[in-house]
Amino acid sequence: MKRARPSKKAQRKESAPRAAAKRAVRRRERPAARNRAPVRRSGGADAIAAARAAWEKGVFAPAVARAPLRRTAFATDSGIPIGDLLTPVDRRHEDYLRDIGFPGEYPFTRGPQASMYRGRLWTMRQFAGFGTPEDTNRRFHYLLGQGMTGLSTAFDMPALMGYDCDHAMARGEVGREGVAVSSLADFEVLFAGIPFGDVTTSMTINASAVVALAMYVAVAEKAGVPRSALGGTLQADILKEYIAQKEWIVPPRPAVRIVVDMIEFCSEQMPRWNPISISGYHIREAGATAVQELAFTLADGLGYVQECVGRGLDVDDFAPRLSFFWDVHNDFFEEIAKFRAARRIWARELRERFGAKSPRSWMLRTHAQTAGVTLTAQQPQNNVARVAVQALAAVLGGTQSLHTNSLDETYALPTEEAATIALRTQQILGYETGVDRVVDPLAGSYFVEQLTDEVERRAREYLRRIDEMGGIVRAVEEGFPQKEIAESAFRHQREVETGDRVIVGVNRFQSGGAEKIPTLEIDPRVAEHQGRRLAEVKRTRDPAAVERTLRAVADACRGPRNLVEPVLEAVKAYATLGEICDVFRRELGSYRETGTF
Repeated sequence: MKRARPSKKAQRKESAPRAAAKRAVRRRERPAARNRAPVRRSGGADAIAAARAAWEKGVFAPAVARAPLRRTAFATDSGIPIGDLLTPVDRRHEDYLRDIGFPGEYPFTRGPQASMYRGRLWTMRQFAGFGTPEDTNRRFHYLLGQGMTGLSTAFDMPALMGYDCDHAMARGEVGREGVAVSSLADFEVLFAGIPFGDVTTSMTINASAVVALAMYVAVAEKAGVPRSALGGTLQADILKEYIAQKEWIVPPRPAVRIVVDMIEFCSEQMPRWNPISISGYHIREAGATAVQELAFTLADGLGYVQECVGRGLDVDDFAPRLSFFWDVHNDFFEEIAKFRAARRIWARELRERFGAKSPRSWMLRTHAQTAGVTLTAQQPQNNVARVAVQALAAVLGGTQSLHTNSLDETYALPTEEAATIALRTQQILGYETGVDRVVDPLAGSYFVEQLTDEVERRAREYLRRIDEMGGIVRAVEEGFPQKEIAESAFRHQREVETGDRVIVGVNRFQSGGAEKIPTLEIDPRVAEHQGRRLAEVKRTRDPAAVERTLRAVADACRGPRNLVEPVLEAVKAYATLGEICDVFRRELGSYRETGTF
C-alpha cells in the first residue's frame, strides 16, 4: 500500500527542531569574537603577516599567560628549532616546481612513483634468521603464509665476520643473532621451497656480502632460476661498518673495491637485483641524529658512485639499482622530512654532480625499518605503539619497503607470535587506515615543507665538509663521522639520564616489578648440528676444485679482475665462506681502527 507523502507545511514543521539544534551547535562551536584575529577573506603576505601579529598579541599571548608553555624552546631530535606557528608567509620564497614538484618526477620530493601506494603497497618484510638453516626456512614459509611479501635474512655473527661455524672465533655465537651459514649446502637448506622468481630477498650482510651473493645465485641456478630473473637486495654497505657497526674483514679501500665489483657484476648480469642497500639504519642505531644519518648515508652513496665512475662505469648503467635503507625513530615529522629531503638531495646530486641523464638514476628508492634502539625492555608492550608510530612515519615519508620490529627484540630474536604482531601492524596501516589513498598527503604542510628544507640544508653542510676532506673514504679514515656520532650519542644519553628526554616506562611512568614475556630460545646444539654438516661438506667435495677456485680468488684480489665470478666458482665447488674470506684477509690485509676522540 502506498503511503501518502506529508505536505510541504508538515515537512517544514518536522525540520524546524532539527534546524534549531544545528544553529545551537554552530553557536557553541563558534569562537568568541574577542578571541579572534581580524578576518581577512583574501590578501597577500602583508595581510597574513598583519593577521599573525594580531593573533600573537590577542590570542596567543593571553593563552600563554594563562597556561605557560611546557618548554622555553621546542626543537626536533636533531636540534632544529620549531617555532610557535607557520603560515604561508614562511613559504613565500618557495618554488613549488623546483623544490616539491610531482610524485614520480624530479626532484622526487613527493615520492619515486607517480601513483605510490594507490598502485601498489610497499613491500612488507620481517627480519628472519636464527639457529640452523632449517629453523629459518620454517620461519620464512610461516611468514610468507601470513602475507609477508618479501624475505629479509639475518645472518649470525660468524658469517658476518667471515668465519665458518667451526672456527674458534665462532664459539658461542653460531646461530645466535641470525642464521648460521658456512657453505652452499647451508644456502640450499635455507632457501628450500622458496619461489626465487616470485619473491624478492633481502640479505643483511656486509663484509662477506660477495660470498652471500654468490651463494644465492648458485642455489637459485640449481633450482632452475637464472641470475637475470632474481630480484632482491644485498646490503653490502661496508662504509657504514667503519662508521657505525664495526664489522669488517679488510681495510676500507679494498673493501670498497669489492663493493664496486658487485655493483658492476649486478648491473651487467642481474638487472632486477639491488647490489647494495646504502644503510643509514646502523648509523642511526649507533647514536646519530636524523640529520647525521641522512648526511653520512648519502655521503656513502655518493662515494660508491664516485668509485664506480672512476672505474669507467656509466652512471646510468648502475645508479638505477642502488637502494637505500633508513632508520625510523620517534620524532614523527622529522623522520618524514628526512625521507623527502633524501630523495631531493640524491636527485640533484646524481643529475648535477655526476651528469646522470636517466630519471631512474635520479630516483632514490628505499627500505625502512623501525628503530630497534628505541625499544625498551621495561614495559615491552609499549614497543607495539612505538613501532606503529614509526611505521606510519615511514609510510607517510614514502618508503618502498618496510620492516617493523617486534616487541620482544630487546630480549632476543623475535618469537613467531611477536613477528606476526609486527607484520599485522603493517597490514593494518596498509589496509585499514587509508594512508594508501593519497599520494604524499603531507605535501604543502607549512611545517613539513619547512622541516624538509632545514633537514636538507643541514645535511648539505655535512656533505660540504666531507667533500673538503677529500670524500667519504678519507673522512672515515680520519674518524670524522665516527666522532660526530659519538658526541650525538653522548648528548642523547645525558638527556635521558637527566630526564630532559622522556622515555616512557624507563625514566618516567615506570611500573613496579619486572615484566616477563615469552622469548625465542636458540637450541644450544645448533653449533654441533652445523659443525656436522660442514664436516660432511668438506669430506665429500672435490679438494682439487676447491684449491683451484680459491687460487683464482686470490689472483683476482691481486689484479684488476672482478671478484664476483671467481667467488661464485669457489662457492659452487663448496669452498666455505670462511675459506674465501681467509683469502681476502691474506691478500687484501687486515684493519684495526685507531681512536681519534
